[in-house]
Amino acid sequence: MTPSRDLVAASAVPLILSILQQGDSYGYAIIQKVLELSGGEMEWADGMLYPILHRLEKRRLVEAYWGTADNGRKRKYYRLDRSGLEELETQRQHWNKLHSMLQHLEGAPCLI
Repeated sequence: MTPSRDLVAASAVPLILSILQQGDSYGYAIIQKVLELSGGEMEWADGMLYPILHRLEKRRLVEAYWGTADNGRKRKYYRLDRSGLEELETQRQHWNKLHSMLQHLEGAPCLI
């Protein structure tokens, strides 16, 4: 089941920060990691990812730098800053609270 656009948008920042917590990465690799993690159900486009990365960079949650890939090509890499790690912890707390609420309601009787 493909997630809604709203869910994809809401989950983008914590997913990106979580991926970068595992190590520095570049745009295409982030897109592929999301695709892999979602079992092929969440397919991001460049046009969605890069504006988010730029906003995260502007908020000083991530830092961008140029590096050289294994094939010799220059790539823009992103790394998580300390403030990005703090933001990730906050985001995880919010998502965990939401998950807990949904779990609590899962077995509740429907009043409709």
